[in-house]
Amino acid sequence: MALLEVRNLSKEFDGKPVLDGINLDLEEGQVKVIMGPSGCGKSTLLRCINRLTDPTSGQVIFRGEDVTRPETDVRALRQRIGFVFQNFALYRHLSALDNIKLGLRKLKGLNDGEATARARHELHRMNMDEHEKKFPAQLSGGQKQRVAIARALAMDPEVLFFDEPTSALDPRMAREVVALINQLYLDNVTMLCVTHDVFLARHISDRVLFLDHGRVWAEGDADHLLEDHDDPHIRAFFGRGIEIS
Repeated sequence: MALLEVRNLSKEFDGKPVLDGINLDLEEGQVKVIMGPSGCGKSTLLRCINRLTDPTSGQVIFRGEDVTRPETDVRALRQRIGFVFQNFALYRHLSALDNIKLGLRKLKGLNDGEATARARHELHRMNMDEHEKKFPAQLSGGQKQRVAIARALAMDPEVLFFDEPTSALDPRMAREVVALINQLYLDNVTMLCVTHDVFLARHISDRVLFLDHGRVWAEGDADHLLEDHDDPHIRAFFGRGIEIS
């Protein structure tokens, strides 16, 4: 059984379909990338899976449990699914260390000493030890991304979601994120990543799923889907992709 199963998931906003019958499996330890044009429903899919927004119909089965049921403890679910947001979503008035500690104190119930120790462990894992007292405005885009990842990992999630993790970064910082995600893969972290970035998709993923008009058009090995797919629509999309050299 897959760690995560999405079955016939649909989402409408004001009667307009954004997701239409999505099916997706994510195995434990796997890294899967979702790609597609802007507005095709990629980010909405992530948000439906962890119940930041409710799907209109369909199922999300997480470790054998249908988490779309009304009685699901959504707060507990979101602790099991780490989410690294596109804009980092760091609190501007908190230091890097305190951004990580906040969820540990409020959601995990750790005392200050325990939260500090765990937060520092994850900052060390991200090579951010020397920046723990800095506020988000004092950090580069790549450093903010590392703090956001550390915050998600500190909650000890069973799977980690990334929403466009390189979109706000310059090429050098984007390559650092690629290296970081690959290290997490070696640490057996299960990940689902939404991206436009062809370089990122090629270098981190086991499988790539191509989404357009709210539907899954194709899924396959990254190299095949990015280079050799016989669907002209998919070839045209990836022909517009820009790799980081």
